Amino acid sequence: MLIRCRAWWVLLLGLISFQVSAKEEVVFCVTFKDKGTQSIESARLSLSTRSLARRDRQKIGLTFSDIPIFQPYVEEISSLCGVHLLYTSKWLNACIVSTPDSSIFEQLINTSFISSITPIGNISTQLSTQSNKAKITGNASYYGNAWTQTNLVRGDCLHDHGFRGQNMLIAVLDDGFYYVNSQPAFDSAFSSGRIVDTRNFVLGGTDVYSDFHTHGTEVFSTISANLPNTFVGAAPAAQFALYVTEDTQHEWPIEMYNMVAAMERADSIGADVISSSTGYNTFDAPYQNQNITAAQMDGKTTVAAIGVNTAAQKGILVVMTAGNEGSGGLLTPGDADSAITVGNVDASKIPAGNSGYGPNAAAIIKPDICALGQPGFVITTAQTPFGVSGTSIATPQVAGFAACLWQGLLSKTNSEIKQVILKTSSLYPTPQMPQLGYGIPNFCNAYLTEDIPQILTETTSLVFPNPFSTHLTLPISKGELLQASLYDATGKLTGTFLKKGATLELNTEALTSGIYFCKIQGSRGIQSIKLIKY
Repeated sequence: MLIRCRAWWVLLLGLISFQVSAKEEVVFCVTFKDKGTQSIESARLSLSTRSLARRDRQKIGLTFSDIPIFQPYVEEISSLCGVHLLYTSKWLNACIVSTPDSSIFEQLINTSFISSITPIGNISTQLSTQSNKAKITGNASYYGNAWTQTNLVRGDCLHDHGFRGQNMLIAVLDDGFYYVNSQPAFDSAFSSGRIVDTRNFVLGGTDVYSDFHTHGTEVFSTISANLPNTFVGAAPAAQFALYVTEDTQHEWPIEMYNMVAAMERADSIGADVISSSTGYNTFDAPYQNQNITAAQMDGKTTVAAIGVNTAAQKGILVVMTAGNEGSGGLLTPGDADSAITVGNVDASKIPAGNSGYGPNAAAIIKPDICALGQPGFVITTAQTPFGVSGTSIATPQVAGFAACLWQGLLSKTNSEIKQVILKTSSLYPTPQMPQLGYGIPNFCNAYLTEDIPQILTETTSLVFPNPFSTHLTLPISKGELLQASLYDATGKLTGTFLKKGATLELNTEALTSGIYFCKIQGSRGIQSIKLIKY
């Protein structure tokens, strides 16, 4: 059915008659019933080699949601007089369009390929004209003001093992990244080309740096900043995609659709981790009728939660804020089943009063874990770090260190990495209060205790005795080349085994009682063994 420019005067689908200024248009989500005649194999052409490799590594097949949106449907909608296509979503099987006349879709009510038409926001027709700003060229002292938040979750241990996010791609969704292209704290990422993709889903185009919004900059700094002895972030050597999805002028449903579109783009370029410190529960006029109900916060119903769960199905690790509503509950998509939802504590691990918590409507514990945000330190336009309170700052810390952990355990799937993080958190498996979830993650233990496949020969015994007192022994077979080290529960190296005849031995007399981890490395891989000193 061809639909061309014609006169319209009847309002569609019983929708509100939206009054907008001459400089605004109403935004609609138009969903389709199918994807035309396209086969599942057409999905492969829309995904990057990196994206396909991530799926292959985790044995994830292509599904209906990977099939591109059917372009003839989009063309029919965008050909309407006065309709402007903003973007499409293959996951939602929809296109997001704007128009100054909300009655323009009246004749589409009975169109065979359309499932629904929903107003989701307004958009200004006057986009920002600011130009990009010109670029200006482990221990406590090394991390500077980032030390307390880094040490609380033992993220420095990952860095000590060489995992700083190299070759991991993290997508950050927020309100804007002002000064990221000119602040020395981000210089190494920007100048080395590790910011691999940008997109502004609010204003259009690829400029994410020009608007005077620094919330995204603050969030990004906790992951990427690299100013040794001043401020070093969680994954300073990672690659990044920066996406503007949050409209700071209004709180409208379109922002959830922006999130899904950004997640799709992150998937298509092969992102490993998505981090967002934005969330929703109520909306401004005239969209209060789309406020999120308590029943909808079930981890799978809201548009934003659907986006998170779909991204996770594609093999992406998704980290979301719990929100700052305190006892008022969670923000979506922090309720999402698949998300690692992050709450907020102070340096003494006491939950912040404004840290949102559940469980969600399906009785799933949320937040999953907590990190420092009362306050957490950030760095933005100035070169002096400062404290900011909220789950927004705790969330990206977890995302960054999770990327480093996955770098060290690359054979794991996204869901396995999530479980490793939860199982080595301070309150697992029995949460003590809803604000904390499973407690504070210990990324050092998550790496050291992970059950990496056995690499020793059949004739080689494990380290003994266990529990141990004054000595530890590791028998080796003829020709076996091994390196073994002992770490305490904080991840500190306490000794290296020395060869003595047919064994590797370590004198442990000087060690205090407690839990230790023996890391054994050979030509076929690495194995970690938990030991107890009495």
